[in-house]
Amino acid sequence: MERVCFQLQVRPDRLEEYALRHRAVWPEMLEALAATGWHNYSLFLREDGLLIGYFETPDLQTATDGMDATEVNARWQREMAEFFVDLDGARPDTGFRRLAEVFHLEDQLEETTRPRDNGHTDKRDT
Repeated sequence: MERVCFQLQVRPDRLEEYALRHRAVWPEMLEALAATGWHNYSLFLREDGLLIGYFETPDLQTATDGMDATEVNARWQREMAEFFVDLDGARPDTGFRRLAEVFHLEDQLEETTRPRDNGHTDKRDT
C-alpha cells in the first residue's frame, strides 16, 4: 500500500467555508474515491490555511486516473479550485505538493524484528 501525503494552501478568507464543505462531501464523490482506491483519506487544516492531506492506495497513478475518469470529480475539482492559492491553473487534485515520507513506525518496527544477515555462514550450513 502506497502512503501519500500532500500539501495545499487554502485561501485564509475561505477557511470556514472550505471546512463546512468537507463536513458534507457529496455521497457520489465519497463513493468514487473509495471505488478508485483512495483509502484512509484524511485532510488536516491549519488556521493559516495550510492543508495537509493523507491517503493510502494500492497505486497512486491508478487512483488518480480512476478519479480523473469520473464526472463527479470534474465537478468537485471545479468547485474546490476557488478555495486554493498557488495552483497555477492546475486542479487541486493535480496541483498539490507531495511530501516525502521520512518515517513510518510500522516499517521500522518490522525492520527491528526481522532476522539480520550478519555476513557469517552458520557452520551447520556447510
